[in-house]
Amino acid sequence: MPFQVAPPVKVGIVGTGYAAKKRAEALAVDSRAKLISVTGNTPEKLQDFSQNFSVTSINSWEQLINQPELDLIFICTINRDHGAIAQAALEADKHVVVEYPLALNPQQAAAIIALAKAKSKLLHVEHIELIGGVHQAICQNLSEVGNVVYARYATISPQKHFSRRWSYHREMFGFPLSAALSRVHRLTDLFGTVATVACQTRYWNASEDNYFTACLCNAQLRFTNGVIAEITYAKGNVFWHGYRNFEIHGDQGTLIFEGETGKLIRGNEIIPLEVTSRRGLFAKDTKMVLDCLLEGRPLYLQPEASLEALKVADVARQSAETNQIQIMTNQLNF
Repeated sequence: MPFQVAPPVKVGIVGTGYAAKKRAEALAVDSRAKLISVTGNTPEKLQDFSQNFSVTSINSWEQLINQPELDLIFICTINRDHGAIAQAALEADKHVVVEYPLALNPQQAAAIIALAKAKSKLLHVEHIELIGGVHQAICQNLSEVGNVVYARYATISPQKHFSRRWSYHREMFGFPLSAALSRVHRLTDLFGTVATVACQTRYWNASEDNYFTACLCNAQLRFTNGVIAEITYAKGNVFWHGYRNFEIHGDQGTLIFEGETGKLIRGNEIIPLEVTSRRGLFAKDTKMVLDCLLEGRPLYLQPEASLEALKVADVARQSAETNQIQIMTNQLNF
């Protein structure tokens, strides 16, 4: 059944960055929604955003979520604040969409999910990678490699000119695998429950105020079904070559994706795979949210799935801090 929202859905956005702009663009072309107001952390960017999209700028997220006319809040701001804003928005009887992660702390995330259920409000944690071309191509061709034994997902993003952005601040960004949660979630979506986690993390030129110029995080996940998967997430000024590679090795073949180019390898046979573009995923996700609110259509994931990935990421953090392999079964009950 659809939620009790009458079109047009009245929307507020917290944030003025890339994701916020993509949400605003998607809302602008959907007659079922109307963007009412926006708030952000940088006055100049907030002014530009409000002028570009002809919406009212609000001084703070606290003021924005308490606007009585709003039905839905999109949270597209720094990771550290996601949990507090989502909780407050639900308490203000708003439906909520939040870019991952829902929170940096799994206990807080679990409490927010429980609050949304108690309030009978929509809570959607965006994971557009799951509806992206690479992930969909993997799902469609996974059976072709037989029994999966090993997977590796690596992303390296060089950034030669350092700037004091929130995504290079340890507190505002969060632990790398929690902040970049889709890396974990794509693996749990494919392979299920994680048994153990081993992780190492390194930062470069970390300052007293918690900014860093580069980071590297590498984790090995052992799944209960026997699959071993490795995640590498790295960015910053110590790296010179960027790439995004996803490999899945099975006893009957291998899937390799380099960027948006995929292939299936079986012996001497190399089969190119069709992969749809990443463009338009925020618009697709936004449409799905409105379909859910107004027509009762199911979304492509439930927030509990994001929470399970967040638990794995937080256990990776514990492993990195203790330099010990962590057992997931000891971490599941908060």
